[in-house]
Amino acid sequence: MKAEKAIVREPSKSYTQCITSHPLGHTVSLDLARKQHNKYCDTLTELGLELIKLPLKDEYPDACFVEDNAVVHGNKAFITRMGVESRRGEEVDVESALRQYFSISKATNSATIEGGDVVHLPSSLICGITQRTNYKGVEQMRNWLDVQIATIENPNIVHLKSYMKYLGKNILITSKEYENHPLVKDLDLLIIPKQEYYSINCLSINDTIIMSDKFQYAQDLVKNAGFEVISLNMSEFEKCQASLTCLSILF
Repeated sequence: MKAEKAIVREPSKSYTQCITSHPLGHTVSLDLARKQHNKYCDTLTELGLELIKLPLKDEYPDACFVEDNAVVHGNKAFITRMGVESRRGEEVDVESALRQYFSISKATNSATIEGGDVVHLPSSLICGITQRTNYKGVEQMRNWLDVQIATIENPNIVHLKSYMKYLGKNILITSKEYENHPLVKDLDLLIIPKQEYYSINCLSINDTIIMSDKFQYAQDLVKNAGFEVISLNMSEFEKCQASLTCLSILF
Protein backbone atom coordinates (compact mmCIF):
# COMPACT_ATOMS: atom_id res chain seq x y z
CA MET A 1 0.00 0.00 0.00
CA LYS A 2 1.38 3.36 -0.99
CA ALA A 3 1.28 5.79 1.92
CA GLU A 4 -0.47 9.11 1.30
CA LYS A 5 -1.09 10.46 4.81
CA ALA A 6 0.66 10.48 8.18
CA ILE A 7 -0.75 11.18 11.63
CA VAL A 8 1.82 12.97 13.81
CA ARG A 9 1.96 14.77 17.15
CA GLU A 10 4.68 17.13 18.39
CA PRO A 11 6.40 16.27 21.69
CA SER A 12 4.57 17.99 24.56
CA LYS A 13 6.12 20.04 27.36
CA SER A 14 6.16 16.89 29.54
CA TYR A 15 8.18 14.90 26.99
CA THR A 16 11.31 14.88 29.16
CA GLN A 17 9.39 12.57 31.54
CA CYS A 18 9.05 9.88 28.84
CA ILE A 19 9.04 6.22 29.86
CA THR A 20 12.60 5.01 29.35
CA SER A 21 15.42 2.92 30.77
CA HIS A 22 17.99 4.42 28.41
CA PRO A 23 21.15 5.49 30.30
CA LEU A 24 20.85 9.00 28.83
CA GLY A 25 17.12 9.31 29.45
CA HIS A 26 17.69 12.01 32.05
CA THR A 27 19.39 14.24 29.45
CA VAL A 28 16.44 14.57 27.04
CA SER A 29 16.14 18.09 25.59
CA LEU A 30 12.59 19.16 24.75
CA ASP A 31 13.81 21.95 22.52
CA LEU A 32 16.04 19.64 20.49
CA ALA A 33 13.34 16.94 20.37
CA ARG A 34 10.92 19.45 18.85
CA LYS A 35 13.50 20.56 16.28
CA GLN A 36 14.16 16.93 15.34
CA HIS A 37 10.42 16.24 15.15
CA ASN A 38 9.92 19.26 12.88
CA LYS A 39 12.65 17.95 10.57
CA TYR A 40 10.99 14.54 10.59
CA CYS A 41 7.64 16.10 9.63
CA ASP A 42 9.29 18.20 6.90
CA THR A 43 10.84 15.01 5.51
CA LEU A 44 7.45 13.26 5.37
CA THR A 45 5.99 16.24 3.55
CA GLU A 46 8.87 16.30 1.08
CA LEU A 47 8.17 12.63 0.36
CA GLY A 48 4.62 13.56 -0.62
CA LEU A 49 2.66 12.74 2.52
CA GLU A 50 -0.21 14.86 3.82
CA LEU A 51 0.28 15.42 7.56
CA ILE A 52 -2.58 15.15 10.04
CA LYS A 53 -1.28 16.98 13.10
CA LEU A 54 -2.89 16.09 16.42
CA PRO A 55 -3.07 18.56 19.31
CA LEU A 56 -0.48 18.46 22.08
CA LYS A 57 -1.26 16.30 25.09
CA ASP A 58 0.84 17.70 27.92
CA GLU A 59 -0.54 15.19 30.42
CA TYR A 60 1.00 12.33 28.40
CA PRO A 61 4.81 12.51 28.03
CA ASP A 62 4.87 9.74 25.39
CA ALA A 63 1.93 10.97 23.30
CA CYS A 64 4.14 11.90 20.34
CA PHE A 65 4.64 8.15 19.78
CA VAL A 66 1.34 7.88 17.95
CA GLU A 67 2.16 4.57 16.25
CA ASP A 68 1.46 2.70 19.50
CA ASN A 69 -2.16 3.89 19.49
CA ALA A 70 -3.47 2.08 16.42
CA VAL A 71 -2.87 -0.57 13.76
CA VAL A 72 -4.16 0.14 10.26
CA HIS A 73 -4.74 -2.58 7.68
CA GLY A 74 -6.84 -2.38 4.54
CA ASN A 75 -9.97 -0.34 5.24
CA LYS A 76 -9.92 -0.96 8.99
CA ALA A 77 -8.12 0.44 12.02
CA PHE A 78 -7.71 -1.22 15.39
CA ILE A 79 -7.33 1.13 18.37
CA THR A 80 -4.95 -0.36 20.89
CA ARG A 81 -4.90 -0.59 24.68
CA MET A 82 -1.52 0.41 26.08
CA GLY A 83 0.58 -1.99 28.09
CA VAL A 84 1.60 0.86 30.39
CA GLU A 85 -1.50 2.16 32.18
CA SER A 86 -0.23 5.75 32.38
CA ARG A 87 -0.38 5.98 28.56
CA ARG A 88 -4.04 5.00 28.29
CA GLY A 89 -5.93 8.00 26.99
CA GLU A 90 -3.40 8.98 24.33
CA GLU A 91 -5.49 7.10 21.77
CA VAL A 92 -8.64 9.25 22.02
CA ASP A 93 -7.83 11.82 19.35
CA VAL A 94 -5.92 9.24 17.27
CA GLU A 95 -9.19 7.34 17.09
CA SER A 96 -11.09 10.51 16.14
CA ALA A 97 -8.67 11.19 13.29
CA LEU A 98 -8.78 7.63 11.97
CA ARG A 99 -12.61 7.47 12.06
CA GLN A 100 -12.64 9.86 9.12
CA TYR A 101 -10.96 7.21 6.95
CA PHE A 102 -11.49 3.75 8.45
CA SER A 103 -13.94 1.42 10.16
CA ILE A 104 -12.85 1.24 13.79
CA SER A 105 -12.72 -1.31 16.58
CA LYS A 106 -11.01 -0.98 19.96
CA ALA A 107 -9.07 -3.33 22.21
CA THR A 108 -10.86 -4.08 25.46
CA ASN A 109 -9.83 -5.20 28.94
CA SER A 110 -7.77 -7.31 29.60
CA ALA A 111 -6.05 -7.10 26.24
CA THR A 112 -2.88 -5.06 25.90
CA ILE A 113 -1.39 -4.27 22.52
CA GLU A 114 0.75 -1.50 21.03
CA GLY A 115 1.42 -0.64 17.40
CA GLY A 116 5.16 -0.79 17.98
CA ASP A 117 4.82 -4.57 18.26
CA VAL A 118 3.22 -4.99 14.83
CA VAL A 119 5.38 -5.68 11.77
CA HIS A 120 3.50 -5.18 8.49
CA LEU A 121 4.31 -7.59 5.67
CA PRO A 122 2.70 -7.32 2.20
CA SER A 123 -0.29 -9.54 3.04
CA SER A 124 0.08 -10.46 6.71
CA LEU A 125 1.31 -9.20 10.08
CA ILE A 126 3.79 -10.40 12.68
CA CYS A 127 3.05 -9.27 16.22
CA GLY A 128 5.35 -9.43 19.21
CA ILE A 129 4.20 -10.85 22.52
CA THR A 130 6.32 -8.58 24.67
CA GLN A 131 6.31 -6.34 27.73
CA ARG A 132 3.55 -4.28 26.06
CA THR A 133 1.42 -6.77 24.08
CA ASN A 134 -0.37 -9.95 25.18
CA TYR A 135 -2.15 -12.77 23.32
CA LYS A 136 -5.59 -11.32 24.05
CA GLY A 137 -4.59 -8.13 22.30
CA VAL A 138 -3.42 -10.06 19.24
CA GLU A 139 -6.60 -12.14 19.13
CA GLN A 140 -8.84 -9.07 19.28
CA MET A 141 -6.80 -7.40 16.54
CA ARG A 142 -6.91 -10.54 14.38
CA ASN A 143 -10.69 -10.83 14.74
CA TRP A 144 -11.21 -7.23 13.65
CA LEU A 145 -8.63 -6.78 10.90
CA ASP A 146 -9.35 -10.24 9.42
CA VAL A 147 -5.74 -10.78 8.42
CA GLN A 148 -3.21 -13.53 9.07
CA ILE A 149 -1.18 -12.62 12.16
CA ALA A 150 1.75 -14.68 13.37
CA THR A 151 3.35 -14.06 16.75
CA ILE A 152 6.86 -13.99 18.17
CA GLU A 153 7.10 -14.17 21.94
CA ASN A 154 9.88 -12.33 23.74
CA PRO A 155 8.98 -11.01 27.19
CA ASN A 156 12.37 -9.32 27.50
CA ILE A 157 11.75 -6.62 24.88
CA VAL A 158 9.49 -3.58 24.73
CA HIS A 159 8.49 -3.74 21.04
CA LEU A 160 9.20 -6.27 18.29
CA LYS A 161 9.54 -3.55 15.65
CA SER A 162 12.79 -2.49 17.32
CA TYR A 163 14.20 -5.79 16.04
CA MET A 164 12.58 -6.28 12.64
CA LYS A 165 11.05 -4.03 10.01
CA TYR A 166 9.78 -4.82 6.52
CA LEU A 167 11.28 -2.38 4.00
CA GLY A 168 9.60 -3.52 0.78
CA LYS A 169 10.88 -5.59 -2.18
CA ASN A 170 10.63 -8.75 -0.02
CA ILE A 171 13.38 -7.36 2.26
CA LEU A 172 13.34 -7.40 6.07
CA ILE A 173 15.90 -5.56 8.18
CA THR A 174 16.45 -7.42 11.44
CA SER A 175 18.83 -8.49 14.20
CA LYS A 176 20.97 -11.61 14.28
CA GLU A 177 18.62 -12.99 16.94
CA TYR A 178 15.89 -13.48 14.33
CA GLU A 179 17.86 -14.37 11.19
CA ASN A 180 16.91 -18.08 11.42
CA HIS A 181 13.35 -17.60 12.64
CA PRO A 182 10.88 -19.68 10.55
CA LEU A 183 8.52 -16.72 10.12
CA VAL A 184 11.09 -14.82 8.05
CA LYS A 185 12.55 -17.71 6.04
CA ASP A 186 10.92 -16.59 2.78
CA LEU A 187 12.19 -13.02 3.07
CA ASP A 188 15.53 -11.55 2.04
CA LEU A 189 17.22 -10.42 5.25
CA LEU A 190 19.50 -7.51 6.07
CA ILE A 191 21.21 -8.49 9.34
CA ILE A 192 22.28 -5.58 11.54
CA PRO A 193 25.10 -6.01 14.09
CA LYS A 194 24.23 -5.49 17.73
CA GLN A 195 26.00 -2.15 18.04
CA GLU A 196 23.69 -0.73 15.35
CA TYR A 197 20.37 -2.31 16.44
CA TYR A 198 18.75 1.10 16.87
CA SER A 199 18.88 1.57 13.10
CA ILE A 200 16.46 -1.32 12.55
CA ASN A 201 13.47 0.76 13.62
CA CYS A 202 13.55 2.83 10.45
CA LEU A 203 10.66 4.18 8.40
CA SER A 204 9.83 2.94 4.90
CA ILE A 205 7.88 5.34 2.71
CA ASN A 206 7.30 4.20 -0.85
CA ASP A 207 10.81 2.72 -1.33
CA THR A 208 12.60 5.51 0.53
CA ILE A 209 13.95 4.53 3.96
CA ILE A 210 14.40 7.14 6.70
CA MET A 211 17.08 6.06 9.17
CA SER A 212 19.03 7.34 12.15
CA ASP A 213 22.17 9.16 11.05
CA LYS A 214 24.32 7.44 13.69
CA PHE A 215 24.84 4.12 11.93
CA GLN A 216 26.67 4.13 8.60
CA TYR A 217 26.94 0.35 8.20
CA ALA A 218 23.17 -0.08 8.37
CA GLN A 219 22.60 2.80 5.95
CA ASP A 220 25.06 1.32 3.45
CA LEU A 221 23.40 -2.08 3.74
CA VAL A 222 20.00 -0.59 2.94
CA LYS A 223 21.38 1.49 0.04
CA ASN A 224 23.06 -1.57 -1.42
CA ALA A 225 19.72 -3.37 -1.28
CA GLY A 226 18.33 -0.82 -3.73
CA PHE A 227 16.64 1.76 -1.53
CA GLU A 228 17.04 5.50 -1.27
CA VAL A 229 18.09 6.49 2.29
CA ILE A 230 17.42 9.71 4.18
CA SER A 231 19.28 10.02 7.48
CA LEU A 232 18.01 12.08 10.39
CA ASN A 233 19.37 12.94 13.83
CA MET A 234 16.96 11.20 16.23
CA SER A 235 19.02 11.47 19.44
CA GLU A 236 16.23 12.79 21.68
CA PHE A 237 13.91 9.97 20.62
CA GLU A 238 16.56 7.30 21.01
CA LYS A 239 16.91 8.46 24.64
CA CYS A 240 13.22 7.64 25.09
CA GLN A 241 13.73 4.22 23.46
CA ALA A 242 11.74 5.27 20.43
CA SER A 243 12.53 5.74 16.80
CA LEU A 244 11.23 6.68 13.39
CA THR A 245 8.16 4.47 13.05
CA CYS A 246 6.94 5.45 16.52
CA LEU A 247 6.32 9.04 15.46
CA SER A 248 3.68 8.47 12.80
CA ILE A 249 0.77 6.36 11.60
CA LEU A 250 0.99 5.98 7.82
CA PHE A 251 -1.89 5.16 5.49
